[in-house]
Amino acid sequence: MKFKLTSIAAAIILSPATFAADMEDIERLTVKGKYLSVNQSNSIKSPTPIIDVPQSLSIITAEEITARGITSIGQIIDYAPGVNTSQGEGHRDSVVFRGVRSTADFYLDGNRDDVQYYRALYNVEQVEILRGPNALLFGRGGTGGILNRVSKKAKTSDKFVNYNVSANTFGAYNLQLDTNVDTGDKSALRINAMYESLDNHRDFFYGDRYGFNPTARFELSDDTIVDVSYEYIDHERFIDRGVPTANGEPVEAFEEIVFGDPDNNYQTLGADVFRANVEHTFSDNLKGNFNAFYGDYDKVYSNFYAAGYNAETEQVTLDGYVDTTQRENMILSSNLVGEFETGSIGHTVIFGGEVINTKSNQDRYNPVFDSTDGDRETFNISRPLSFRGLTGTNAEGVTVTADFSDLNDDTHVDLDVYSFYVQDEIALSDNFDLVLGARFDSFDIEVFNADPEVLETRSRKDEEVSPRAGLVYKPQKNISIYASYSESFLPRSGEQYANINGDANALDPDTFTNQEIGVKWDFNDSMSFTAAIFENEQTSLDNDPNDPESFVEVDSDVSGFELQLQGYITDKWYITANYSNLDGENASGVELRELPENTMSVWTTYEVNEVFGFGIGATYQDESKVSTSASSPVLPSYTRVDASAYYTLSDKMRLQLNVENLTDTLYFPNAHSTHQVTVGAPINARLSLIGSF
Repeated sequence: MKFKLTSIAAAIILSPATFAADMEDIERLTVKGKYLSVNQSNSIKSPTPIIDVPQSLSIITAEEITARGITSIGQIIDYAPGVNTSQGEGHRDSVVFRGVRSTADFYLDGNRDDVQYYRALYNVEQVEILRGPNALLFGRGGTGGILNRVSKKAKTSDKFVNYNVSANTFGAYNLQLDTNVDTGDKSALRINAMYESLDNHRDFFYGDRYGFNPTARFELSDDTIVDVSYEYIDHERFIDRGVPTANGEPVEAFEEIVFGDPDNNYQTLGADVFRANVEHTFSDNLKGNFNAFYGDYDKVYSNFYAAGYNAETEQVTLDGYVDTTQRENMILSSNLVGEFETGSIGHTVIFGGEVINTKSNQDRYNPVFDSTDGDRETFNISRPLSFRGLTGTNAEGVTVTADFSDLNDDTHVDLDVYSFYVQDEIALSDNFDLVLGARFDSFDIEVFNADPEVLETRSRKDEEVSPRAGLVYKPQKNISIYASYSESFLPRSGEQYANINGDANALDPDTFTNQEIGVKWDFNDSMSFTAAIFENEQTSLDNDPNDPESFVEVDSDVSGFELQLQGYITDKWYITANYSNLDGENASGVELRELPENTMSVWTTYEVNEVFGFGIGATYQDESKVSTSASSPVLPSYTRVDASAYYTLSDKMRLQLNVENLTDTLYFPNAHSTHQVTVGAPINARLSLIGSF
């Protein structure tokens, strides 16, 4: 089976989900009025075809996620242009959006999802990646881009039970259930649930994840729809922060050694997330949306890692800490979308507001080794290291113990954010559209430092206006040429706003600007080409080293371009190919960290007959620096080859094989710091049974 795509947009990552996980929903990928359901980004908040959006973005659907055997955000990033992964210290998603690393620019149905963890994909309808500053629609942050998960909703007048059972060659396995019950003419209940047992190629690695997400829909009238949702999240996993570097690159000889404590490198997360959304149609030209979001998160992560390495003595210095976060996010947002005309000019106006209250308590304790009375100790390198359960034998042959007893910080944060925004999509003529908008944010933070040696309260209030402008020219319906400008900002309390100590409460936010031009060209109903050229600039204030009472601007700049060709070459042969070129440096002319100059990927599938098909792809990443310094070690370039095949057992069941790293290449995809470099997985395979009742 296949489907055709019309209006494929800037960098949408869609391979031919020839057999969808949701068997009952395969046919939903059809034209509905003037739009495809996969051709509207939920993130942009207005019913605009993506070909008309003056911004580079990517979308991957649930069907694609299943067909590709994807189980993590990182696997999506591997085949997306303009973005790459960061290590995230082994306990969180971390994405580098056009050279800007972020652990907080994640969203769920447009709501900020900023707690640091690995997000599951069992309950998503699609994942959206918007590149470039996005403050107008998302507020602070979004400095290089954002990633939004669109959740699955209950469906009225429909009934199905879908399942996905899979296991890989490391010993991990995954169970997913998606069931929808029609509870009446105007209501429905949908339940998504998952259990995943984690395992990989590294010693001591373990973990499991539970997810349970019931949703309900109520069509109160022809004009009003209410969706409510609750999600229970329970995650636990081993934390692995990789291997050291020497002579400017990762030490390949250590690829099988874990530099940590098998008993005290772990992360746990428990969360309860509630969502409610009301959509109301006031008239043919005016629609409204109100959304309420509440998340209660409790996270702990504990880890030891390589903080130093001596190549001559073959010894490693371990450091570590245990960190806890308790956070409550309450978000209320609403928007109105109106369509009207002034003379011959059409308008689609979005007016919205948002109120956020976040309460976040976090603390960190460093270890104290009885041998050094400090937080570091040196060990001989072996597999495994002679350190387990906070006890070991150091490099001098002395038995040592550690205890997490040194308080590093303890802060209690209360944050209030008030925002409103307006945007007008102006149809100047049949060929020209103009997009103008701005957002006002009031960011008011209070931080109590509960460290007994400090015991102080600091506060800061930032009020920022973030503009956005875009011009779209369509010489014909299947071609758009656009230019855009946007801004965003990041308060000095950082992504996780843990504190504003030192001079942070006296410094203005970092600001980010993006200038972009691009083209989107649908050759026909099954092949598309997209391209974008951009420049992102960051401006920060820092203390003047020559005058402590003055500040100086510290700038960085990233520029580049992105290309993608995708679609059907024949009725049975599909291809998607991406290429990105990025160049960035700071004010001193030093190349930015985690910024590979060239990245590219290609994925192609071929339908041999009605029951069998296969796919093969490759992703390439150029070398990149571990840190922004002249002496930084380098992550070597690599190419990874992946493959897939499926066999249809019946009209409601298929068997699927996904193989990662087919050539068994040793590679190092990302890092956190000099001696914490991720070791890529060797060849592995996932076998899945996918079907429906």
